[in-house]
Amino acid sequence: MGSGSSKPEAAVVTPVSSDGKKLKPCCACPETKKARDACIIENGEANCKNYIEAHKECMRRHGFNV
Repeated sequence: MGSGSSKPEAAVVTPVSSDGKKLKPCCACPETKKARDACIIENGEANCKNYIEAHKECMRRHGFNV
């Protein structure tokens, strides 16, 4: 008999920039962040889902769990 839950654990990844330094979330995706923020300011969050999702995907590619 097991513990009942055999959910796989997520690997912990430390995002690293191209120069080998630890990457901070605020600096990971400046292009998508700028576009997302501008859209939210001008149009409201509800109207910017595509920009928000693009930024999340960029963050994931850099190893952040969003």
